[in-house]
Amino acid sequence: MEWQMVWKDVTVGFTIAGIVAAFVPDSFFQTLFINSGQGNTDFTFLEILEHIVVGPIAAFLTFIGSMGNIPLAALLFGKGVSFAGVMAFIFSDLVVFPVLRINAKYYGWKMSLFILFLLFTALIGTALALHYSFDLLGMLPDTSQVKIQDKEHFKIDYTFYLNMAFLAISGYLIYLGFFKRKDVEHSMSEMAPKSPLLESVLKYAAYICYIWLAGGLIVKFFIP
Repeated sequence: MEWQMVWKDVTVGFTIAGIVAAFVPDSFFQTLFINSGQGNTDFTFLEILEHIVVGPIAAFLTFIGSMGNIPLAALLFGKGVSFAGVMAFIFSDLVVFPVLRINAKYYGWKMSLFILFLLFTALIGTALALHYSFDLLGMLPDTSQVKIQDKEHFKIDYTFYLNMAFLAISGYLIYLGFFKRKDVEHSMSEMAPKSPLLESVLKYAAYICYIWLAGGLIVKFFIP
């Protein structure tokens, strides 16, 4: 039932995160964060506050969640974004659109937006507390020591075979959930009604994402 509820959000979110990582230049993110740059650690309070606010907004607009924001956060830090801004970006997996929408399914949009406000406020306070406490103790990391290198993200190694094994297990569980659900009585039900328009838009967006991913695999493995 959980997969049935979130498969569209997960598909669209990870695809958008991959597209952003591959096609959006680093200069775009540097423009978003005022006074960011390699080796710069002298930020005013307002600049740090801007980094903290912009970080979650950037993550919200790109759908990047907890599995996708760490590599991009490391990239932002290497490009000179403040430590507070990077922490806010990492924490922002709590305020991305898929989480907001899942909360809305259970509690309704009014409560979901209230939860979003609480989490965003806590995020700002936590990022500021981390930045200035580390600065007070002289423990702020040095951006000049960060080296961003190109890596081969896809390899045929033990992780590939583990992924294949768990993919098969997940496929079987999805099969049970989608095709054998008549044999099982679900005791859980959603507390808030779905929006038919949003569900339809996300469904077709997910289909487009699968086509995009299939095209990428074809280009990767079959087109020299």
